Amino acid sequence: MRESHDTPPKPNCPRPTELATPTERFEHGIFRIHAVAPPTAVANPKANTDAILAAVANSDADLVVLPELALTGYTCGDLFGTDSLLDASLEGLQKVVRASDGRRAVVVVGLPLVVGDSLMNVAAVINDGVIAGVVPKSFLPTYREFYEGRHFRPAGLSDPQAVVVAGQEVPFGTDLLFQIGEAVIAVEICEDLWTPIPPSSSASVAGANVLVNLSASNETIGKAAWRRDLVKSQSGRCIAAYAYVSSGPGESTSDLVFGGHCLVAENGSLIGQSRRIGDGRSPEWVAETSVTCDIDLQRLAHDRRVVGSFDDVAEHTEIEFRTIPLAEDKPNRPAPKKLLRYVDAHPFVPSEEGELAERCAEIFAIQSAGLIKRLSCLSKSTPLAIGISGGLDSTLALLVALKAVDAAGWPRKSIHAITMPGFGTTDHTRTSADQLIEATGVTGDCIDIRQLCLDTFRSLDHRPLGLDIDEPTSVESLQRQLNQLPDDASDLTFENVQARVRTMLLMNRGFVLGTGDMSEQALGWATYNADHMSMYNVNTSIPKTLVRFLVRYAADHYFDGQLRELLHRVADTPISPELLPPASDGTIRQNTESSIGAYELHDFFLYHFVRNGFTRQKILYLASQATFDQPYDSATIAETLDQFITRFFRNQFKRNCVPDGPKVGSVSLSPRGDWRMPSDADGGAY
Repeated sequence: MRESHDTPPKPNCPRPTELATPTERFEHGIFRIHAVAPPTAVANPKANTDAILAAVANSDADLVVLPELALTGYTCGDLFGTDSLLDASLEGLQKVVRASDGRRAVVVVGLPLVVGDSLMNVAAVINDGVIAGVVPKSFLPTYREFYEGRHFRPAGLSDPQAVVVAGQEVPFGTDLLFQIGEAVIAVEICEDLWTPIPPSSSASVAGANVLVNLSASNETIGKAAWRRDLVKSQSGRCIAAYAYVSSGPGESTSDLVFGGHCLVAENGSLIGQSRRIGDGRSPEWVAETSVTCDIDLQRLAHDRRVVGSFDDVAEHTEIEFRTIPLAEDKPNRPAPKKLLRYVDAHPFVPSEEGELAERCAEIFAIQSAGLIKRLSCLSKSTPLAIGISGGLDSTLALLVALKAVDAAGWPRKSIHAITMPGFGTTDHTRTSADQLIEATGVTGDCIDIRQLCLDTFRSLDHRPLGLDIDEPTSVESLQRQLNQLPDDASDLTFENVQARVRTMLLMNRGFVLGTGDMSEQALGWATYNADHMSMYNVNTSIPKTLVRFLVRYAADHYFDGQLRELLHRVADTPISPELLPPASDGTIRQNTESSIGAYELHDFFLYHFVRNGFTRQKILYLASQATFDQPYDSATIAETLDQFITRFFRNQFKRNCVPDGPKVGSVSLSPRGDWRMPSDADGGAY
């Protein structure tokens, strides 16, 4: 059955920049990978072929990746030198090729292949009834438990550009890329990943965004964690997806046990893994292991575009790659109704308790360090002025200030916490603010701003919410009239005057610590040159959905007694600027989320718009896959997204002149660093 592998004339090798223009074959860039280690019968290609065909038939993936030497088994030893095994392996390969005819999946399977006078450990890439290419293993482990050099020859410069396999002339080499739509697939085999410069590194620079590894990795103590770290880090370095498949427990156990560990990572994050021998779960022995994940090609493309140093490496890469097009005539595949990847409804807030605590501790450290450095530039006699409302944002800023002055050796009394009750202040927040000041031991002061605001209304000849304020109208009588207004009453000038009076008082008191968060910046939910402005803002890159968790974390880890209880009370307070009068029952009338939509939606949109650069349609699709704290119908999500985009574009002028503040996460709106955008940009394309 073995056929000669005569070397045909060397084909032209396109430069990496000559990749075909990708077509939008996968809606929203969603590409499904099935990594599977089927049952193995050592040295029985017929049985292995049947298991492989079953695994492929049961998958709806775009790419199916099988283990190293899957057609024969990895542990055949000197049986690799027998004609019967090699012939049966080729027969099995032909069956897999025939079964692929008319199917959409790209299948990558490992086998031994005679090339010239040598035997090589290779991966065959199969698509739509043909072998699209064969990739040999570059590095053979021949140390400790591995002895591959006894049976195989590694890839080398003398390798032919093509071989004849099963009557078909097939491209051959480690310089092959396989393109289907936006997906560009590169293949390496086991040890290739464990080397200082894996072949996939060069392939990714040449355009590969889906890297696959056919492996036979045995299980030893601690090796699984190392394997996971390698896969994650390589996917991160290459800004790519990385699918890894290891031989399963059906391999010979004479000296080793193979765990069947299957992993899929995307740009540094593990998005799925299978069971494996030694994972501590029952049953301990599983014949077949697999994991199926959806990767996001659009997200990878965005990250490669914005990370300029990624493309710069191409200038230092001399390898020329050949690109093999795959089954382009097949119709576009719609995005799956249910994604096989986790879509985090709260991308700024880790869902795992331990990770959340670690994240909060790190953020507090970054915020405090930023403020400590700024304090080092000031005289110790400088008052650190901060407006305390009893709400989430000002409470978080106060807690950061406490940590900073303690670390800097400043007295807590240097913090001047000022409450400035206005026409919308409720007893709930006023009490919380007063108690916060008392419990923290800072300098406190209270300035009722209502008379100043009333004088300003009169100087502007403005009737607040339509009310008559001619002399001798007093603050008390105006407050009574305001409290009797309907709940839908509104007046932007009435709100802005209060906000600017507060900022004026703070600015005249000392070095002003800002409190506004990143979500408010994104939406422009701040009064220009009022709460929008300060001298340093420790909350500038903290999203609203994370603020509440930070306050709760501080309560549970840094404080105790009455202050801890008080901080939890603040964390449970509805979000409001309290610039409109309270409702008739004395509760908060102006609920921010009732006005502009839920912050958990806005933060979701902010992350995917700024961090990933996604389209409106892609963001809506991802939102349909997420589980939010409360259910939203599709119309509500779409309307809130429209509001987000409109407000985001209209309020860049506010973000273009914000004070300094520390970046803490992957998303920041600083006009000096991460987000530079013209104030008059037109959002029509979004």
